[in-house]
Amino acid sequence: MAPTIKEGDEVPQGTFVYVPFTPELADHSACGIPTKVSTDAWKGKKVLIFAVPGAFTPSCHANHAPVYLQKYDELKSKGIDVIAVLSANDPFVLSGWARVLGFEDKILALSDADTQWTSKLGLSVDLSGAGIGLGTRTTRFAIVLDDLKVKYLGVEPDPTQVTVSGVESVLAKL
Repeated sequence: MAPTIKEGDEVPQGTFVYVPFTPELADHSACGIPTKVSTDAWKGKKVLIFAVPGAFTPSCHANHAPVYLQKYDELKSKGIDVIAVLSANDPFVLSGWARVLGFEDKILALSDADTQWTSKLGLSVDLSGAGIGLGTRTTRFAIVLDDLKVKYLGVEPDPTQVTVSGVESVLAKL
């Protein structure tokens, strides 16, 4: 699917489910309680979302997500109010993944179930052909929003790679 969103556009309304980090989740014996957040909450804020095809998958787990946590302070110093990772995984899987990676309350792990929002952006990808049960997922991208307007959009031509959606590319555009 080709992106239908571009720099300068306002993003469509979307609602995501996530499990907020609490200290009770730290020892991995609790699952947490899912809650919802809407793009409406980002009005007037600078938001960075990096999207991954799946939690615990090779590029996402090793090369994409951890570097965003490493650069958290630098991103905040550049005016980013909210940092989130987005995936079609369910909120419990994303919460578990976020805890394994140590995101705590720094990076939100948002579930875009059935790629409802990413499909509106033209940023979903059908990975059924991979033969391992992935189905339709969010493609790999990074998007910076300022008051819901797209200021940066980096979509990977190959969702197994991390280049324009990586934190260094995002930082260079801030």
